[in-house]
Amino acid sequence: MHLKKQEAWYVLFVNTNQEEKVKKILEKEVGDEYKFIVPTRELRERKNGKWHNVKRKLFPGYVLIKGIMNIETYYKLKKVPGIIKLLSSENEVLTVDESELRVLKILIDNDDNNIGISMLYKENDDVKIVEGPLMGIEGQIVKVDGRKGRAKVSLNFMNEERIVELGIEVVDKILR
Repeated sequence: MHLKKQEAWYVLFVNTNQEEKVKKILEKEVGDEYKFIVPTRELRERKNGKWHNVKRKLFPGYVLIKGIMNIETYYKLKKVPGIIKLLSSENEVLTVDESELRVLKILIDNDDNNIGISMLYKENDDVKIVEGPLMGIEGQIVKVDGRKGRAKVSLNFMNEERIVELGIEVVDKILR
């Protein structure tokens, strides 16, 4: 297994719904020189006739880790309960590509690693983001469902295209 010598982002495949638990164990067991994130997104959901904002995982079953992957860390990770595997190809640990990280950083460049709700204005078929994390990546919006308050966004993650739903609020006019 070839490991990288410089700091990079890696992806851990973990048991679904165990992401936060695994992250807490990792923070305790692996150390402060690593950063662990479980990206989340804020969505509006209707329950008992009322709308609520809820947080859902962006990539269920994954924890992102930033640091230097050495043999010692690799074996520490293997001992953590809930981790299925460190994503790798046949003989090399996979890192998250810089271009994929750029979009993720735009979306989750905040302390709680949560993608908030974006405000958008729709005119004919044109979508204009007026506020929020989707600003600047309008071209990746595949579909808008104003009634449900969601936008389907195309993201590349681990060399695969993934469609994720992100929270939106449709406004009547462009705010100045």
